[in-house]
Amino acid sequence: MKKFLNKYIFPPITKFVNTKGIIALRDGMILSMPFIMVGSIFLLLGSFPIPSVANWMNQTGLTRFWNQAFNVSFGIVAIFAVVGIAYTWAKNSNVDPLPAAMTALVGFLIVLNPTSPVMNGTKTVISAKQAPTLLTGFIDRNWLGSQGLIAAIIVGLVTGWLYSLLVNHKITIKLPGQVPPAVAGSFVALIPAGILTILWLFVYFCFAKLGNTTLTEWIYHTIQTPLQGMTDSAGGAFAISFLVPFFWIFGVHGANVVGGVVTPLLQANTIQNAEIFKKYGVVTAAHGGHIVISSFWDQFINLTGSGLTIGLVVFMLFFAKSKQLKSLGKLAIIPGIFNINEPVLFGLPIVLNPLIAIPFILVTVFSVMSTYFLMKLGVLPYMNGIQIPWTVPAGIAGFVSGGWRLAVWELIDLTIGFAIYFPFIKRYDKILLAKEQEVVDKNN
Repeated sequence: MKKFLNKYIFPPITKFVNTKGIIALRDGMILSMPFIMVGSIFLLLGSFPIPSVANWMNQTGLTRFWNQAFNVSFGIVAIFAVVGIAYTWAKNSNVDPLPAAMTALVGFLIVLNPTSPVMNGTKTVISAKQAPTLLTGFIDRNWLGSQGLIAAIIVGLVTGWLYSLLVNHKITIKLPGQVPPAVAGSFVALIPAGILTILWLFVYFCFAKLGNTTLTEWIYHTIQTPLQGMTDSAGGAFAISFLVPFFWIFGVHGANVVGGVVTPLLQANTIQNAEIFKKYGVVTAAHGGHIVISSFWDQFINLTGSGLTIGLVVFMLFFAKSKQLKSLGKLAIIPGIFNINEPVLFGLPIVLNPLIAIPFILVTVFSVMSTYFLMKLGVLPYMNGIQIPWTVPAGIAGFVSGGWRLAVWELIDLTIGFAIYFPFIKRYDKILLAKEQEVVDKNN
């Protein structure tokens, strides 16, 4: 099986993960993380979980200021995505990245149209149908958040690719060497930026005339919404929970491989949950909330590291008899608390270890599927969309993301994970102990 996977499966996957598009998507989306995390702080302040404090902030008018900061950070993640992706693609193509990023932003704004009604209290001043023609010079912020994210990704990828292609093929204006670099650089960008602006304007024209819609709307309804539904289904949750540890077993970074595909969709789910939380103070299925979001990934697939490996570390630290496992337990406990488990993955090892591979997959699948159905049944709350650093320890992460019930469940989940790992790691400990004893006997 290992030979088959290494010959036919992993090479194309590795090649795909290392393509310029996937690298630009992965690294470009990472550029938005500081703003998402900062925005999460203001989301928490604007929808404070303690009613007395929330009421006081509403009465003093502070909530309006928290919401303002949220709206221009977390709320415009599509802008960060389109700029970051085009920037990263151009940079990796040895092209000046800033003009490429600005061109992508222009393209993304070109294909937008206002679609939100204008309200005066409960009275509709301009309907959603009238908005595209009456609201000239107006940018609809709804399309700058989760609804426009996949469109932003596509515009960023296409712009980054075409801009880099044009510059690298010298389809630019070249000025004499005496011209200052800043001026020369602006002329280098002139032709590529002009071509791409015309391209996105043509796309806008085609969608407006042929379908009375926009590229952004079309992508949202026909591509993004179904894909978000797939990632948020039981089947999608199972596939993610199985594939991440499965790839790791063979030494392939499972989180990077699977995350490269699903991260944009999980981010879109996260932002929608955050918007629901901001509006209602709670996220539910009735409000259109999602279960499988970025925080769900961090806290039930990668909690204490991929495979919830803190159970292995606890056994090694307190129950192991072999010197190898005892030493590794001491080394791995602190990183494991902060969700870093490379010492266990490669030091135990889990990679290419069939005995530990079985519980490694079982623990992850159990964690994801049990949490998924407990949320579906209403036993656990939906996560609120607040994005916290992935290194936040178990319990604290759950409390911030969903309250005390989620915090308690994370600790229960890790305890069950320890029980699943126990018979396998105990057997492995005996094997290592026997090998160590053989070495001692030979030396004597």
